[in-house]
Amino acid sequence: MAAEHTIIDRNAPIGVFDSGIGGLTVAREIMRQMPDENIVYFGDTARVPYGSKSKNTVIRYSRQIAHFLRTKQVKAIVIACNTASAHALEVLEAEQDIPVLGVIKAGAETAAKTTKNGRIGVIATRGTIDSGMYEQVLREIDPEFRIFGKACPLFVPLVEEGLTHDFITEEVARRYVKDLQYKDIDTMILGCTHYPLLRTLLRKVMGEEVTLVNPAYETAIELKQLLQEKGLDRQADRSEPAKYEFYVSDLADQFQEFANSILPYDVAGTEQIDIEDF
Repeated sequence: MAAEHTIIDRNAPIGVFDSGIGGLTVAREIMRQMPDENIVYFGDTARVPYGSKSKNTVIRYSRQIAHFLRTKQVKAIVIACNTASAHALEVLEAEQDIPVLGVIKAGAETAAKTTKNGRIGVIATRGTIDSGMYEQVLREIDPEFRIFGKACPLFVPLVEEGLTHDFITEEVARRYVKDLQYKDIDTMILGCTHYPLLRTLLRKVMGEEVTLVNPAYETAIELKQLLQEKGLDRQADRSEPAKYEFYVSDLADQFQEFANSILPYDVAGTEQIDIEDF
């Protein structure tokens, strides 16, 4: 059971974790929406991807990472991974005495408010689509919604290769979303943290009449509201800039190169740790 009266330091950092580098899109939105907040980011680059792992394995990994983040005295944990949000959010919420957020609920709620015709598309990894989590959350909001999911496994490696505006990626995208275009959707959830980096290309492919929902942005907004409500937003000396720490389980140099290509901040160092120790 979570403790009732845990005293949390409002100037402590926010913990953010992902199976790899995609969660940096969530960290980026937190930096933009809450520029005063300190962040500790962990990318599980040794065990990526989570989408092909079993639920029990993802829960075990997520617990280890939560233990590591708690050693950094974080005041909240953001699961910046759709697969881990689908499988491990409830477990971590029950076990932790600090706020824990996933990326699925905020994205689903925004899609529900946005859609006019009740027909919503979800593009994500196979693990997220198979979990049915977006569909479950959306149906709790309105059982009449029609939800159409499409696994897009090639998007992650294409993004990680830096091919976000390449004609090959556009061709792959057109093939993936063709089914969704036939379904007359008016809203599409970018249900993987890599996918916001394909937003411009996906807008071109889907057309202006389909609204794209970015759960990374919506999660940052939800986190900001939650911290303010709980009196946990940072109140430290504003002349002291926010500190960002980055940790990975493998490939620190590659991670850092990617981070520097998408973050509004120069990542000076990334530390590799053995996550199995936690």
